[in-house]
This record gives sequence, structure tokens and C-alpha cells, in this order.
Amino acid sequence: MVPAVTPRVFLLSPANCGGPRARQLLSDRAEFDLAVRLRSGGAPLGEIFSFVSGLYFRGKLAYALRYARHVDGADPGILDRGVFVITPGAGLRSPETIVTREAIGSFARVGISLDEPAYRRPLEAAAGVLAKAAPDADVVLLGSVASPKYVDILVAIFGERLLFPAAFVGRGDMSRGGLMLRHVQSGVELDYIPVAGSVRRGVRPPKLTPLVGRR
Repeated sequence: MVPAVTPRVFLLSPANCGGPRARQLLSDRAEFDLAVRLRSGGAPLGEIFSFVSGLYFRGKLAYALRYARHVDGADPGILDRGVFVITPGAGLRSPETIVTREAIGSFARVGISLDEPAYRRPLEAAAGVLAKAAPDADVVLLGSVASPKYVDILVAIFGERLLFPAAFVGRGDMSRGGLMLRHVQSGVELDYIPVAGSVRRGVRPPKLTPLVGRR
């Protein structure tokens, strides 16, 4: 008998929608493809956040899509592909969700803080739905675990099921993005540990070696 594989879903921390890359994307003068599509009615959330955040979000999204594991019997309308993006003010959303310019502006106005109800309440509600829809799944947070802005909310809902890559400890955002892209390329999944009770700060590890095939 083939042993059962534990389902695995990923939660991706959001991009900064108030920074210079977001302003470039929202400019009426921007003529690159993503900006034009956004003005024409919207574009996928994952693609937008990948542009706004760059390497870090691209790494998170590619990694999550590579290693998410199907949840048997779950409502596909809730679980989609097993990958969810934390948004400022709209809870958890699939990376395929079509987002408008107005929605990006709304994201920029909501602070990612435990003291901000417009951020906290939708995330708590969406995480609660996910916890009930996939009660046996591991939930991996791809984002900062050194601050409470995600951890306090998610641990309260998922408990010991909330995991994070052990190799994230001590790394900055760009290093995490590069690390995940390397593990997408190699086909080797990272090791995870529970967020609750773990040491989430540490000494910065050595720099990553260059990606093969990239300049």
C-alpha cells in the first residue's frame, strides 16, 4: 500500500503596493504589457505582486506552485491550487484572482499590522475557512516569521500545522527569493518546522551561489 501523503497548502506574504514599483505599474503613461492589461480591466494577483515585489515574490510563487499538494475531497472553489496570497484588506486570495487598479490602490491604503482591523479581520475570516476546508493539511507560510504581523494571526488558527522553511532563519527577502528559485530548479523541497515555539531569528547564512543558467 502506498503511504498517504499529507496535503500541503502555502500562504504567501503580500507585496508592498505603495512603493515605487507599484506606482510605475499604475502610471497612466506606462506602456509595458502588464500595465496595459491592468488598465484594460485587470490582471492576475500573482503576476502583479511578482512585478511589484520582484525576486522575493517570484520565488515564493514559483516554489508554492511547484510543491503544493492536493487536498482530496476539498471544495476546489476554496482551495484552488493550494496556493494563497495574503492581501492587505481582502484576506486570502488565489494568485489567479483578477485584480484591478482600484484594488491595488485599496491594498496600498491598508496597513499590514495587528492593530489594523481592515487587514486583520479579513485574514482571520479567510484563514478560518481554510482551516475547516483542509483540516488535515500542512500550512506553510512563505513570508516573514520574525514579526507578529502574520504569525500571531495564523498560529491562533492553525496551531502546530503552521510551518515555515527552516532555511529562512537569518535570511533577508532577496536571499529567500533566490533560495526558493534554486529549490524549484533542483526539484528538492525545503525542510519545514512549526512556527509555534521555534527560533525564528538567527545568524545570516553564507551567500547563495549563482543560479545555473542565469546571468
